[in-house]
Amino acid sequence: MTIKITDMPLEDRPREKLLQRGPQALTNVELLAIFLRTGIQGKSALDLAKDLLNEFGDLRSLLGADRERFIKKDFAKGFGEAKYVQLKACVELTRRYLKECLERGQVLTNPDDTRNYLMSELSGREQEVFACILLDNKHRLIKFEELFYGTIDSANVHPREVVKRVLQHNAAAIILAHNHPSGVAEPSNADVAITRRLKEVLELIDVRILDHFVIGDGYCVSLAERGLM
Repeated sequence: MTIKITDMPLEDRPREKLLQRGPQALTNVELLAIFLRTGIQGKSALDLAKDLLNEFGDLRSLLGADRERFIKKDFAKGFGEAKYVQLKACVELTRRYLKECLERGQVLTNPDDTRNYLMSELSGREQEVFACILLDNKHRLIKFEELFYGTIDSANVHPREVVKRVLQHNAAAIILAHNHPSGVAEPSNADVAITRRLKEVLELIDVRILDHFVIGDGYCVSLAERGLM
């Protein structure tokens, strides 16, 4: 039997829980329920949120779903184009918010800001993307650039191209990043090798690599924190 959200204890209702304890205290289902706002006959917003996550398997697949899959007729009522548009708008607003946090010239002193920004840019890609954040001598963002695509190894990450972009923008330091489409963010031997190779090359022109982040599903790994640089 479906329990209406209004019949739940006040402290367990998603909206009230968010107001009292903050959004970080909510589960994915509860956050999705707030996004959906209302349920349908026989199902609460919480039930519909569970249906969404069960259908897509995880949050990454849901947020990256294409229009056809999201609104397919045999899934569930209540998930039409309007909800699809709302969902994509929320995802894009989040990405732009994180981007603006860095582009306003703030110094990159908070690793969590960098992680969140890179995850918003690279998580969920179907192919590997090798990118870098170019920084000035005060570690303020100059530009985020996607440089190479495909399997990341020494054969297709060309140090000369990285050096070219660094010199073009007069960068004093960079942060490297790439994603693993598998969703597993564990660095490979190739990831470590290309990082060390680029570090050697860039040291010749007095440019520091501050870190290399590997992006997975909802999290990322810092090679600097792992002592792999």
